[in-house]
Amino acid sequence: MFQLYIFDIGGVVSRNTNVAPEISAYLEFDSAKLIEYARDDFEALTTGAISVEEFTRRFSLKSGRPIEGDLLDRFFHPELDLDVVATIATLKNGARIVAGTNTITPHYQIHLQKGDYEIFDAVYASHLMGLAKPDPAFYTYILDQEGCSPEQAVFIDDLPDNVEAAGNLGIHSFVFTDADRLKKDLAALKRFTN
Repeated sequence: MFQLYIFDIGGVVSRNTNVAPEISAYLEFDSAKLIEYARDDFEALTTGAISVEEFTRRFSLKSGRPIEGDLLDRFFHPELDLDVVATIATLKNGARIVAGTNTITPHYQIHLQKGDYEIFDAVYASHLMGLAKPDPAFYTYILDQEGCSPEQAVFIDDLPDNVEAAGNLGIHSFVFTDADRLKKDLAALKRFTN
């Protein structure tokens, strides 16, 4: 039996979390340009190294387009995947269920206000930790806080790079594709380790 399950939020527990398409359309930028202007600073935003205001200021300078307001907040409309939530509920027999999420302040606040984190025993958010996936320190921080060895932990994420990084530490990890596959992967993992 595993002691700890670590779930990514965006793309796993929550759907409709990618704001890039809507922001691209609103600003009339193609997606590649948006990513080019935002990439480095978004990583800093994800680890809490800069504020949303600073991110917006830098984006405005790079793009040559003044941005008013917080577009990252305006276009963020997450929805829980209720099938995933139901699967998470089945794991709570003695195990800790936590969120391990790369996120930013406005998205974190929206999830909090909606009660999306209530299914978890703890939430490990990159912007508060100062660490982001796939940095190995992200995972070891959570393991240390939870007092859990890698072998007793399971990690689920929709991004292969994040899954690979966790797996390299000895955490049982797999890529999320959909709720049905999640159930099958968890059942197979249980059979394999018993």
